[in-house]
Amino acid sequence: MKRPREVKTLLGQALAIGAIALVAGCGAETPIGSPTVLFKKDSQHIVPQWETRHLARAVCPQVIGKPTCFALQVLKNGIRPLCSPSGSRGWTAIQIEAAYSLTGYLAGGSGTNVALIEVGDLAGASSDLATYRTQYGLGAANLTKYNENGKRSNYPPGCGDYDWCVETDLDMDMVSATCPKCNILLIEAKAGVKDLEAAEASAVKLGATIVSNSWGCYASYDCGDPNFPNYFDTPHITYMAATGDTGYGSLSSPAVLSTVIAVGGTQLELSGGNYSESIWDDTSAGCADPQNVGGSGVSKPPWQRDPDCTYRTVGDISAEAGCSPGVVIYVGSGGGWTAACGTSAASPLTAGVVALAGDATGHKAGKTFWSFDSKRHKKYFNHPSGTGYGTCGGYLCGVGRYKKYYSGPGGWGTPNGIKGY
Repeated sequence: MKRPREVKTLLGQALAIGAIALVAGCGAETPIGSPTVLFKKDSQHIVPQWETRHLARAVCPQVIGKPTCFALQVLKNGIRPLCSPSGSRGWTAIQIEAAYSLTGYLAGGSGTNVALIEVGDLAGASSDLATYRTQYGLGAANLTKYNENGKRSNYPPGCGDYDWCVETDLDMDMVSATCPKCNILLIEAKAGVKDLEAAEASAVKLGATIVSNSWGCYASYDCGDPNFPNYFDTPHITYMAATGDTGYGSLSSPAVLSTVIAVGGTQLELSGGNYSESIWDDTSAGCADPQNVGGSGVSKPPWQRDPDCTYRTVGDISAEAGCSPGVVIYVGSGGGWTAACGTSAASPLTAGVVALAGDATGHKAGKTFWSFDSKRHKKYFNHPSGTGYGTCGGYLCGVGRYKKYYSGPGGWGTPNGIKGY
């Protein structure tokens, strides 16, 4: 079958202007010194809408083939933190639980170890998370911090040195929102590929059954290390990875690996007390062929049988990632309450749902989601509307043509309770 036309999305080198520092106080409009993402727009490059419409900024330098976090900070009249954690600038934990029909399941997940792979030490991790959880009545956190080698000492340089603090707070808050009783293993590495690989290995040794990754290496299937995929294939471990935030065809590892659940993004909306979702246009999705990820591409797993991609199809499932609005988080080192967006919110949010479902050791990457019949897909998932990017004309970039519910950016849908997870 003829493949749809693909649009290649590449990221330019990022220029670091200064360390991240959110403006403290209400009403401030002074921009933050931060890494600027330089996107070149021509026949081979497209610019994400969050960039062109000034909806958000990338908090980490975006460099092709190198590890980068995917967290985006919401912009409005310049960059400023929220004046109130219950304001209209972002989704709260309570709203996230309601939107995904999780409220009746929040007593679950006790004893489940969810590992978050981060870069740099967030010295105030415990106090930041306590502030978020107290605000939304989530109870005390069971949070333990480790270095990349699994030790509770000798942490890496501060997350501000890598512009990763917002990412770490975002990940902790989203797991807490969907699984308050989960044990959070915060594993802090240095920024190199080998360091992140060590952190993945430590997560397994420390007893994590779910490992969430809100980072990736764009345009690469192995982040420059042929052994990279081996760190994401331990049996009975659920690996999750955000797909990225730069649109159709712009894929990254580890999300492209067939041993990982690739988590895409939607835009959550609320009208008259009813929640709905649409495809978030900037979700990275598509076919993991050599053009998009280099090398020989990523082989198609046997549990994927979609027609327009002979390689691994990305993604598998999705959750809130949009910037209009994003999600409320607390960043103590940056002035307090603010809003974030991107698929880096969707991955830890969904990790909490997998924990609530209680079958983390039984997942075989995305196979579960691709194996349900249409009746279960309809029942177990919310299905985002919208055609997506409109650039490839098919299911790889929007809803349509493949079994009614599937789309590359939205996967098979978002949580409607926990039974699909």
